[in-house]
Amino acid sequence: MKYIIFDFDGTLADSYNVLMHAWNTIADQYNFERVQKEDLITARNLSIQERAKKYRFPMHKMPIVIPKIYRYFNEHIGEVKLFDGIKEMLDTLSQKGFTIIILSSNAKENIELLLQQEKIESVSQVLTSSKIFGKDTVLKKFMKQQQVRQEEILYVGDEVRDILACNKVGIPFMWVSWGIDGEELIKKENPKYLVHTPEQLVEVLS
Repeated sequence: MKYIIFDFDGTLADSYNVLMHAWNTIADQYNFERVQKEDLITARNLSIQERAKKYRFPMHKMPIVIPKIYRYFNEHIGEVKLFDGIKEMLDTLSQKGFTIIILSSNAKENIELLLQQEKIESVSQVLTSSKIFGKDTVLKKFMKQQQVRQEEILYVGDEVRDILACNKVGIPFMWVSWGIDGEELIKKENPKYLVHTPEQLVEVLS
């Protein structure tokens, strides 16, 4: 294994509060249900479609809403931090010879701003998907450009949509438990690895 590709929000970045406040600002504008912190916990094992129904969010509005959320994120980047232990984890993996990449549906500018803010130098590349369900297309393009096989890559993420994208292109997936989606939901898709701390992630890959 040569490349480790990380999701960003919920995997590296503890962006729950900022994204929740962004959602609530837009919810008032579009008449969606507002989200409280406890809702993030109770909804962990709901699918995206079930959450959309719960919060009265029509999925066809996603192309309109998502850019607004990430614009809010950009304006409040100073409030976003990495999860505890993430910087040390990335540094250790880089020192072990892995190439660290980020693939996210968040804006590239937002990710690079946070990396700069947190003084992260171990990430070699930031890839983004303009579509929230389009990561498999980006992964295919990456493999073709770098001329690498699926077994040379590991994707690390916290959401079902991440593992579904990986399954489409045959890339092994590692789920981290500190993110958005719950274990009950994730286990249905049979991830190769499940880890509960950044330290455990390093141990597994060592």
